[in-house]
Amino acid sequence: MNIAEYLEQQRLDVDQFLDLIAPTAVTPPTTLHESLRYSLLAGGKRIRPILAIAAAEAIGAAAPGLMPVACSLEFIHTYSLIHDDLPSMDNDDFRRGKPTNHKVYGEAMAILAGDALLTMAFDIISRPDLMKGCDPVRQVRLVQELAYGSGNRGMVGGQVFDIQAENKNIDLDTLQTIHKHKTGMLIRAAVRMGAVAAGATERQLDDLTGYAEDIGLAFQIADDVLNVTGTREELGKNPNTDAERGKKTYPTFHGVEGAKKLADDCVSRAINRLSSFGPSADPLREIARYITARKN
Repeated sequence: MNIAEYLEQQRLDVDQFLDLIAPTAVTPPTTLHESLRYSLLAGGKRIRPILAIAAAEAIGAAAPGLMPVACSLEFIHTYSLIHDDLPSMDNDDFRRGKPTNHKVYGEAMAILAGDALLTMAFDIISRPDLMKGCDPVRQVRLVQELAYGSGNRGMVGGQVFDIQAENKNIDLDTLQTIHKHKTGMLIRAAVRMGAVAAGATERQLDDLTGYAEDIGLAFQIADDVLNVTGTREELGKNPNTDAERGKKTYPTFHGVEGAKKLADDCVSRAINRLSSFGPSADPLREIARYITARKN
């Protein structure tokens, strides 16, 4: 399959739904909605919603409400980026090639836009009109998966670990714990939510969870490498920010080439986890390969 064409088509579908479901910029309070749309519709790879869609396709059954489920992950991801860029966090000036949200709308509005996106994520997967045909028990499980992946034991917990590790001489196990949570848990939630939406068996869900954990680690290692080797034009933000903030990364421990090898090993493990799936899982296999080949 042509993974570039697949990713582009899915991205367009996701972007169309995001534009439709997000309040218009003239909806009061207008500044809030301008701010959240500024970041939500700023582009991006849409990897998390696409992973949810691809996981559902791997199961091969109908998944009512799949697009709202997928896009709830992008609402969470975007909120996390807005907050991550704040002066009290990573203090970034650029995101996806544009000034960060707080640079345009101010810190208070950026915080509130993130808060709104977080809340709206749960709104869209609990709305009867958007989730029509989804079994209620399955719908509650989807809400729980999103909460677990994004909350105190998931992404937010990882962000805390990351802040606490700055300018400290952490070991590799601590680094892996940070990234398992900060990056990996929302990717894990994406794959699991797509699978749950399509009615995966427990065996299928276990295999896909292992896949997600492996590509989550590969994704973060690739990000660490790109932070060292990428340009601002490629990344859409300033490079070498990890070193400037005193953060240890996978290249710190393994060197750039060693980190690349580690990411490739993760991708191989992830693909092997899909051995019980047929061609319907090919998008997942190709996404795993794409993660380490990307330039941003």
